[in-house]
Amino acid sequence: MSGRRFGVAGAAALVVGHFSGMIDLIALPVWVGALVERYGFSPQQAGILVTLFLLGAVAASTVAAPRLNSMNGRAFSAGGFFVAAAAFFAAAGQTVFTPLAGLHLLAGASVGTALSMVHGTMAHTANPHRLYAMAGIALGLFAIILLAAIPQLLIAFGGQSLFFVFAGVMTVAAVTCALFFPHAEPVQDHKKQPFSRAVWFTILAISIMTFNQAMVFSFVEVIGKSRGFSAEHVLAVLIALGFVNFVLPSPLAAILQNRISATLVTQIGPLLQIVLAIIITSATAFPVWAPSAAVFVSVQIFTHTFAFGHLTKLDPTGRAAAATPAMLMIGAALGPSAGGALGQNFGYPSLGIAAVFVGLASIFFFTKGKHA
Repeated sequence: MSGRRFGVAGAAALVVGHFSGMIDLIALPVWVGALVERYGFSPQQAGILVTLFLLGAVAASTVAAPRLNSMNGRAFSAGGFFVAAAAFFAAAGQTVFTPLAGLHLLAGASVGTALSMVHGTMAHTANPHRLYAMAGIALGLFAIILLAAIPQLLIAFGGQSLFFVFAGVMTVAAVTCALFFPHAEPVQDHKKQPFSRAVWFTILAISIMTFNQAMVFSFVEVIGKSRGFSAEHVLAVLIALGFVNFVLPSPLAAILQNRISATLVTQIGPLLQIVLAIIITSATAFPVWAPSAAVFVSVQIFTHTFAFGHLTKLDPTGRAAAATPAMLMIGAALGPSAGGALGQNFGYPSLGIAAVFVGLASIFFFTKGKHA
């Protein structure tokens, strides 16, 4: 690992790129909710649209990550976010499934390319774990703003406001990366040297855990309303979720970096995720449901911060870290459509049952990936 320090501006560009590119992690409920309620799509159709965005990101990241150290990070990050902004602006003018599907796919591919540059460059910093934690704090603050603003904008201006917000976020990221994205010196790439089994096990475990996250979290808003909770109460939970993400997982991950092993965190994290998923999908009492929904995302953020730092140690070239969008979004891509299909055909408690088996698989692979 080169262990470079990029300065405040360079680090800030990476942080902005991170929370812009990870918009799906925090916006899934309002994204799916808007597609169902404002556009009239079925839960399964809404899940497919978001899945197309994520599949585009996976494909692009899979192509870009192995080529990290031969690509111009500034050009590809800024260009990727700019194309994503254009795709979302175009989506704001559409209401039909087919064109929206194509634009979701294009936006995802563009974001995946940009985000691979961001995460791969993060891996070359002196302390990738800490920078990723700082980016997580920014993501939490961003979630507060986004989850508070979007539902109000949807009420005032309709479904298209969702895509205008996304386009604005991507535009800010494009400009920031164009101006301040740091230059990372080339690293010996070892292109012919495959990843170790530990790297592959860790990548698989992260993907599986993210699948669980997306399968349940995509339908938090829909589940809450189906339980008879008022729209205002569900919105309050989403806002609380943003505050929890801001003050809890990433600061805690930064503080505990050298005090708790990554292996222990990656075993406990999926277990907590299982428990919370069962409560979210089956609880009928708001005082029980609300706290579980509010902390659900923070478990993923905290666990993945440790997993990210662990990957940068297993792979000093940064290629594995650059594949972060692929490993996160392949799970997230399948989650919304799987959750929609299960919820629509078997009821939302079935998501909790599925989460148990998926979570146990994640724990298994994290345990297998603890050694290089």
